[in-house]
Amino acid sequence: MSNQDKIKKLIDLRAEAKLGGGLKRIEAQHKKGKFTARERIELLLDEGSFEEFDMFVTHRCTNFGLEKTKFLGDGVVTGHGTIDGRVVYVYSQDFTIFGGSLSETFAQKICKVMDMAMKAGAPMIGINDSGGARIQEGVNSLAGYAEIFQRNIMASGVIPQISAIFGPCAGGAVYSPALTDFIMMTEQNSYMFVTGPKVVKTVTGEDISVEDLGGGKVHASKSGVSQFLVENEQEGLLILRKLISYIPQNNLEDPIVTECADPFDRMDDLLNEIIPDNPNQPYDVKDVIHTVADYGEFLEVHRNYAKNIVVGFSKFNGQPCGIVANQPNYLAGVLDIDASIKAARFVRFCDAFNIPIITLVDVPGFLPGSRQEYGGIITHGAKLMFAYGEATVPKITITLRKSYGGAHDVMSSKQLRGDLNYAWPTAEIAVMGASGAVAVLHGRKLRDIEDAEERAKFIADHEEEYTEKFANPYQAASFGYIDDVIEPRNSRFRIIRGLQSLATKKLVNPPKKHSNIPL
Repeated sequence: MSNQDKIKKLIDLRAEAKLGGGLKRIEAQHKKGKFTARERIELLLDEGSFEEFDMFVTHRCTNFGLEKTKFLGDGVVTGHGTIDGRVVYVYSQDFTIFGGSLSETFAQKICKVMDMAMKAGAPMIGINDSGGARIQEGVNSLAGYAEIFQRNIMASGVIPQISAIFGPCAGGAVYSPALTDFIMMTEQNSYMFVTGPKVVKTVTGEDISVEDLGGGKVHASKSGVSQFLVENEQEGLLILRKLISYIPQNNLEDPIVTECADPFDRMDDLLNEIIPDNPNQPYDVKDVIHTVADYGEFLEVHRNYAKNIVVGFSKFNGQPCGIVANQPNYLAGVLDIDASIKAARFVRFCDAFNIPIITLVDVPGFLPGSRQEYGGIITHGAKLMFAYGEATVPKITITLRKSYGGAHDVMSSKQLRGDLNYAWPTAEIAVMGASGAVAVLHGRKLRDIEDAEERAKFIADHEEEYTEKFANPYQAASFGYIDDVIEPRNSRFRIIRGLQSLATKKLVNPPKKHSNIPL
């Protein structure tokens, strides 16, 4: 065979590999509204930047006649490329080859690219579209999953790990995404579950659809498994590119600060008027976030889950930051089990990757009731407290309105090593609200007052007294728990100045193997 023939063979093999399971299966993929493995990579990465590895790998299975059918690449495309010029490593499962099922060699390809990402200190993005373990390979397939899981665990907090679920992800396959930092699902074609509807029906008798058991909407709103829910894959891949812009390459680097033409001292009078005069009236904390952030941009994380707390990414004078904010517009911004878990996980991600945390506080307390207590609100609330207390990144807290009881302590208070704790003049920092406080402080006297009018006047007078004393930030400021009371419209300027002053912050936790966060 001449050299030219050898080159032609290489070109032909590459063309064969790029066809995956063949044109018919590619067409079937497109009919479902899904891209192919390689199309997804092309949309995700900068044009022409993808470098593929292991294109010629095939499976080694000889069971059940599988040796008669082999495809180049064996069901997963792996390699590296760039997003806005920054190196990322990627694998994309190919549903057109054996339904994207995981074999021993399939797993080895993923493990290889994960090892390369760790050595290079670059983000790892996995695109999942798989029918699960390749049954013909038995325990080798299970071992392959476990090899991937171990690498996910070792990479956690070292390099960012992102999972996009653009098809089925069932059984053992779900645990690799679960170990990563962010999971994205689409509204139509994505689903995740440990056991499918047929097994559920057999074991429990419950009749349930694939969508209701593990669809994108379910995991985005009910279980909280998925941080991002997108309409289609194209939107999802654009959001992944945006997400990468807020996070560093690894835990030893800082997020990239970009040029910003939005004035750092920009003021907006909307902030001076946004808090209603009635303390029980809601407002949308996202309006505050959009007003203070660069260009009004905010990439929300977990948008559909535990809406009483808002988390996500913005930039301040080009500096990427994580934002945690109570949402008075939903359940009055109260902290419950789901909100505590959601915020704690986000705070820990930011701390792991050197992303400063901005906390906007308007919290009336923890949600009361037997359901919350039986569900372990004590343990779950402690997760958020632990996350804030453990975090060593710059932390700036602004109390907008209510900050009551234990929830005050939890929300990045000065005692949990908050670096800069500001308050708006509308801030109310106290053990509890006025009506509850009067009932506790004057309970015996109230029981003695039989006349309804007299009782109402007594309550009103003492609520007013309590409000004058605590429904303002100045008592907390007098003890140094609040560093300054600021004009609301000046918040952007104070945040940016604070970030600049904290750029050289150094804080190290005591030496330990690892902490024992209340899980």
